[in-house]
Amino acid sequence: MANKNNKKFQKQPNSNRTFSESFKRSKVKDLVSRRIKVRDICELYEVSRTSVYKWIYLYSDSTKEVKTVVQMESEAQKTKILMQRLSEYERIIGQKQMTIDLLEKGYEFASEDLGYDVKKKYVLQPWNGSENTLTNTDIK
Repeated sequence: MANKNNKKFQKQPNSNRTFSESFKRSKVKDLVSRRIKVRDICELYEVSRTSVYKWIYLYSDSTKEVKTVVQMESEAQKTKILMQRLSEYERIIGQKQMTIDLLEKGYEFASEDLGYDVKKKYVLQPWNGSENTLTNTDIK
């Protein structure tokens, strides 16, 4: 059994190790062909994942994977469209409110001229279908 005090078997905490280019290329080749995983290389050779991915970037034939995000409309464009809709709805509501105010004023003037409340007497109430109907006893 190995002696623990033997420096040959102890891990050096602050040692900088370098690997040859041929070693790196062979490991990248194994990674690309999926014979070994990045995790396995990290464990076997005590290399950081960052270093292994740097090797892949430097020594593989493929370029670094780039993700492209396709947006149909930008957020600024969506906000602009929504603000235009909002202003259009506000304009329509303003016109409707002006129409209501005009009708209210017309009812006021008509009520003053006639001497009774025109709005209560002549404005049609919404029909809900439950009006008083004649029954057989009402017919004479």
